[in-house]
Amino acid sequence: MFKLIKSEEIMNKTKQNLNVSRRNLLKFGAGVAGTAALTAGLGTKVNWLKEKPAIAGNNITPDEALNQLLEGNKRFIENKRKNPNQTMTRIQEVAQGQAPFAAILSCADSRVPAEIIFDRGFGDLFVVRNAGNVATPEEIGSLEFGTLVLGAKVLMVIGHQSCGAVKATIAGNAVPGQIGSILDAIKPAIKPNQTLEESIISNVKLGMSRLQASPVISQLIKDGKLKIVGGYYDLDKGMVKVVA
Repeated sequence: MFKLIKSEEIMNKTKQNLNVSRRNLLKFGAGVAGTAALTAGLGTKVNWLKEKPAIAGNNITPDEALNQLLEGNKRFIENKRKNPNQTMTRIQEVAQGQAPFAAILSCADSRVPAEIIFDRGFGDLFVVRNAGNVATPEEIGSLEFGTLVLGAKVLMVIGHQSCGAVKATIAGNAVPGQIGSILDAIKPAIKPNQTLEESIISNVKLGMSRLQASPVISQLIKDGKLKIVGGYYDLDKGMVKVVA
């Protein structure tokens, strides 16, 4: 026999559930390093509870952050890697908190490992990767976190030579499972008579425009706290070329 529940009981249970949700959110916030607030243009504040302070790692300008990335890539292609911040001491340092100087949206391709091609180590880069380096809401949210909360000063969207996801989008053949959702996200970047490289770069620019449409990211750029750039990775040479 089903029990009839009064509307007051339903309201009380709803309030209890909301209180539990708020407590869970606070528990999540307690694990986040640093504090951040959206500026007046966003109309609201986001307060993050502190844990142990993050080590100083991104107290630089956006241009300096981009230069650090490119200098690391230069060392990589010249076989002069320094392998910075890859010691056990560094691991223990960043266990207390993180302050990456750069955020990256890159393809999940196994041939494009960001920390290696930029000659960086633990705690340096906040990396989001997926097939086709597409900027969907989840990726955008992650990069909002990496820039607003963790303080990354440069955000690079990296496409790469011979990207399979872009190739598949151009081919237009039916694909199984959820792969089609990736191709759908890339389709707006594909224009008639483009070469594969042009399509890959166009997809990078599409990702940049989607990120720049974020109120969080656009405000950071406006305030001079963040620089967003595109990159094209040459699989043969190991070089990252900046694209406008």
